[in-house]
Amino acid sequence: MEYIRRIMDDVIDRKNEAFNAISIIGPKGCGKTRTAKERCKTVIEFQDEEKRDGYLAVAETAPGLFLKKERPILFDEWQDALKIWGMIRKDCDDHPEEVGEYYLTGSTSKKIDTPHTGTGRISEILMYPMTLWETGESTGEVSLSRIVENESYDISGYEAKVSLEELFFAACRGGWPRCLALKNDNAKLEIAKDYYSQIIRKDVSAIDGVKRNTEWCRTILWSYARNMATTAKKTSIYADVKASFNVTDATLQSYVEVLEKLFVIRDIDAWTPQIRSKTAIRAAKKHIFIDPSIALAALGVSPDYFNTDLDLFGHVFENMVLRDLCVYAEAHNARILHYTDDMGLEADAIYQADNGKYALIEIKTGANRIPDAEASLLKFREVIKKHNEIATKDKEHPRAIYREPSALIVICATAPMSYTTEKGVKIVPVGCLRD
Repeated sequence: MEYIRRIMDDVIDRKNEAFNAISIIGPKGCGKTRTAKERCKTVIEFQDEEKRDGYLAVAETAPGLFLKKERPILFDEWQDALKIWGMIRKDCDDHPEEVGEYYLTGSTSKKIDTPHTGTGRISEILMYPMTLWETGESTGEVSLSRIVENESYDISGYEAKVSLEELFFAACRGGWPRCLALKNDNAKLEIAKDYYSQIIRKDVSAIDGVKRNTEWCRTILWSYARNMATTAKKTSIYADVKASFNVTDATLQSYVEVLEKLFVIRDIDAWTPQIRSKTAIRAAKKHIFIDPSIALAALGVSPDYFNTDLDLFGHVFENMVLRDLCVYAEAHNARILHYTDDMGLEADAIYQADNGKYALIEIKTGANRIPDAEASLLKFREVIKKHNEIATKDKEHPRAIYREPSALIVICATAPMSYTTEKGVKIVPVGCLRD
């Protein structure tokens, strides 16, 4: 299968200018090894059964022999040969002028504590499953980063070519590169189901050798799936499990931590500017899956299910968009956050660039929800403006002034084309979006 360039390739290009070694982490099956192989002239695969014993013997007794091979060099499943880490770290110290010579990839279910950190020598990059732009559901004609950076950027008239039913399928299939090599749609849906099964039956125990209860893990993922793209309290999630099993919060927290280390679930941090001094900002994290297909496998949901449950798909769609936004942000040194306060002010996502510019983003399934989303974003911007007006009234004792958003964006599943409203809000069909 021909290699499809990933958005993270741009991140690797950037890192390669500063570091001599890059460790690519992320969920299994997301394409870490394939991406690294595309860049390397030598590939050392410690899981290759024909060469494994020989490689391990060299790694244990004379790991420096590997460095004589043509570079760049990829060490795949490097956790099986721990001395590789120290060897690369030392070579980076000895040759600080060199860049882009080593790549490390490995199994997510093998967590190893190295004797020395790679700080300043080995840069770590998190790779996600593929975005809708990478899998072809999006045309990529509208750039998120350009919207934020360039006020005059014209997005008008780009048409989405993906239907709602195709988005149902994309969510259940997931962004797993393996799917692109398959022709049968039912076969593509099996990838996420198998991944989910491997997580609960093997990976949660293999990661550190601690035997864990399969049913507890299954129920935790089921509860997380019911609460995806929400700020549900973990006590509520734990209650779902404790309704059927006698298990402590501490034990459940340990399971959640393992699922985070396996890159199955993750949290989106809250954006916390003190816009209203008398308003309590809800700093709760938003729970998402690294790919919504895992959540849907946990729920036992197929694409056809959404024909009668668009409410659930609203959460699934938000999770899918947040996955893509995290990838797009990483490519431009940005962050993805969210905001909710007790006065009803909210933003599903906030794209925070490293130069201080940011965009407030609402994520909606139906185009009929665009007017409400626009009103919510405009209200948010107006609150910031009023805060700044009050903050500057007292010239002798001015209060903090907050930067106004560089863009207000609604990302929609069913909007037929991209456009800018009369009040300046950018409406972007997900089928047109890229980084």
